[in-house]
Amino acid sequence: MTDGIGEGFPRARRLRKSPDFRRVQRGGRRIHGASLVIIHRRNDLDGPRVGLAVSRKVGNAVVRNRVKRWLREALRRRLGALPPVDVVLIARPSAATAGYPNLSAEVARALETIRREHA
Repeated sequence: MTDGIGEGFPRARRLRKSPDFRRVQRGGRRIHGASLVIIHRRNDLDGPRVGLAVSRKVGNAVVRNRVKRWLREALRRRLGALPPVDVVLIARPSAATAGYPNLSAEVARALETIRREHA
């Protein structure tokens, strides 16, 4: 059993308030993928923050929650490599059928692009 340190998706690394989401969406750069739209913008904090947006267009509650779990897991594994940026991941309806491996690969490609742009 692990001690859980570094295993979670800490609250300090999440975008939670509407003004934070709006600031990223209005002033951020976009990366378009098959199942996701990723918007990113540099922040003045000590680390990255991430927000997820999964609308009802993606599917019913069960499907939306599954997509959110997949995205959180893909992010959790790579969050430490990001510079101080705010990132919003918007799931497209195709995310419901993409599966975890495809979503994870798409997140990895986008985060690598963000890392290079903000290095």
